[in-house]
Amino acid sequence: MTTPPGTLPVDDSAVHTVREIAQQPALWREVDRIVGTSREALDAFLGPLVARGDLRVVLTGAGTSAFAGQVLQPSLARHLGRRVDAVATTDLVADPRGCLAEDLPTLLVSFARSGDSPESVAATALADQVLSEVHHLVITCNDQGRLAREHAQRQRSHVLLMPAASNDRGFAMTSSFTCMTLAALLALGGGGRDGLAERLARAAESIIEDDAADRTAGALVDRAPERIVFLGSGPLKGLAEESALKVLELTGGTLMAVAESSLGFRHGPKAVLNERSVAVVYVSNDPYTRQYDHDIVAELRGNLPVGSVVAVSAESGAGTEGTDAWPLPGLGDVEDAALALPAVVYAQLIALRASRARGLRPDNPFPSGEVNRVVQGVTLHSLND
Repeated sequence: MTTPPGTLPVDDSAVHTVREIAQQPALWREVDRIVGTSREALDAFLGPLVARGDLRVVLTGAGTSAFAGQVLQPSLARHLGRRVDAVATTDLVADPRGCLAEDLPTLLVSFARSGDSPESVAATALADQVLSEVHHLVITCNDQGRLAREHAQRQRSHVLLMPAASNDRGFAMTSSFTCMTLAALLALGGGGRDGLAERLARAAESIIEDDAADRTAGALVDRAPERIVFLGSGPLKGLAEESALKVLELTGGTLMAVAESSLGFRHGPKAVLNERSVAVVYVSNDPYTRQYDHDIVAELRGNLPVGSVVAVSAESGAGTEGTDAWPLPGLGDVEDAALALPAVVYAQLIALRASRARGLRPDNPFPSGEVNRVVQGVTLHSLND
């Protein structure tokens, strides 16, 4: 057994997954440099578009890539003052006329780790077919993927390539998710973000390199939960969705994982709770919003055994008495879309620990191929005008 940067142990079952979790802070610094050196070209492409009052921005991707859009949507809508929607490629491909019903000038922002999943290219092609005017910002980790290659020379497209190492070789998307999300935030989120990537990287390093953080995640998994709930508000609901998916993927679907908003959880989904449940609540940095997160933390504390409820927060002294508080140091003033990046490291550690506890191989939790790293088996059908 060897040890990568940080304190995460590596064995043959998780070589890629562990490395790809641990490398994220370094890659975020590289993403910051990539966006900085691409700034002139990005501004030339994006500037005239976002200046248009009738522009619609659609953030799209499948699975984890779709959750990147969900994390970013509220932040980008606030900054751009334009309509911004997060629409999964799986929805767009299945119902392009419904998802793109308004024939508005559109910037389609496509997130894709490989760019080779069937829906990735199909979504951009259908947008071109359905809309009178569409421009494409492709954010991908694979310069050889079909999506990158098909849009590389198009006049109405701009391809923003992530660091090569972000094209995760492990089954689950980890560094690819965080790199693409950060890149979009820096590219579209405007000024005032100088030094943000460095602050996020330092916070993530404090988690990855801290034995206590790994032990804390391990202690939650050691409770042998049957069900795990992730809750968050605004951008952090998208983070909750991604967190639940990581647990489902790396445990081969053997640990039930549920995601909801802090307010939405009471409206039916709370029925998932039993005495073998644990809950992770991502606490918003917005003073108004986090009141609702604190409320659900307190309520869950009354429903579940001590130690079963975790508050992940950048607040100093966050959490309620009897509730574990997992810190996000030095980030009390950043927006929630940025806060999601170091926060997801906790979910990745939980998923990794839970996978190993079940005797699975995190690098390939589906050895018989029921679920694939790049989606297979999709038949694409023609859209008749």
